[in-house]
Amino acid sequence: MVTDWRPTATLEILRERARLLAEVRAFFAARGMLEVETPVLGHGGSTDRHLASLNAEATTPAGRERLWLQTSPEFAMKRLLAAGSGPIYQLARCFRDGEVGRRHNLEFTMLEWYRPGFSLDELIEETVALVRRVLGRELGDEAGPLRRRRYRELFREHLAIDPFSIELAALRRLAGERGGLSMFDASRDDCLDLLLSLAIEPHLGREGIDVVVDYPASQAALARRHRDPEDGEWVASRFELYLDGLELANGYDELTDAEEQAARFDEDNIARRAAGLPEVDVDVRLLAALAHGMPEGSGVALGIDRLIQLALGKSSVAEVMAFATPRC
Repeated sequence: MVTDWRPTATLEILRERARLLAEVRAFFAARGMLEVETPVLGHGGSTDRHLASLNAEATTPAGRERLWLQTSPEFAMKRLLAAGSGPIYQLARCFRDGEVGRRHNLEFTMLEWYRPGFSLDELIEETVALVRRVLGRELGDEAGPLRRRRYRELFREHLAIDPFSIELAALRRLAGERGGLSMFDASRDDCLDLLLSLAIEPHLGREGIDVVVDYPASQAALARRHRDPEDGEWVASRFELYLDGLELANGYDELTDAEEQAARFDEDNIARRAAGLPEVDVDVRLLAALAHGMPEGSGVALGIDRLIQLALGKSSVAEVMAFATPRC
């Protein structure tokens, strides 16, 4: 007999969750932004080799097709931007295979919004304002000041290395020592990601809201790139926001060049093959929308379950979800 049918969150917490989601909607309504809904299923998925997309066989007017459960509503929302939607936001159901834990769930809610004409700095300020509003007056004040931290400087501060210039062999040794793993054939980005998660992220957002900027250009994903003023090194025009050691948001100065985006998708699938991972279908409709013309601007994805977890003082996202995996 099944005994684990009850919700993973209490009804009181679910009422608080509903109240906080209403605060999110009020925040964007006051700024004249349009709430949208886009499909959970798409013909293309995320090619990012660090994400595991789920797919399903479905009968469509074209016959039996493979459709992808979206890891983010990004592609469809960008198609709306190209169609002239103006500033938009969405509270979207998203899916990422294998991501279950205190801070993750296979199915989760992503808050994502796009601001045509906004600089990355303007979007950072708006993201911080939203976070403070959801945390509430007292918690928002306690979150402390906003600090911008450069990716490169964080590695120098916590690990005494320059992540852009350290030799790969030395980087692999350091990552292996810190992680207790064999990293002899790991990529530079895999080593950096491991070191970031183990040695740097736990310290972020402890004395205020930390926003990390100027990531390696190889980690640009769907963001533009720019030159580091320090030495001209290419870096990604993106940010991640941290509070209490928890990564809450990931924002981009959005890439609008269709050819460049297509090349990045191809590079991703090449990397997936090299890592023994299945290839993911490219979203050709996104590429068509970019070729048509998407307005320049910035966008950000924020894990709303994590933010609600912080606002309500809970230790895991399961405690603020009606039915977390595997109780779904």
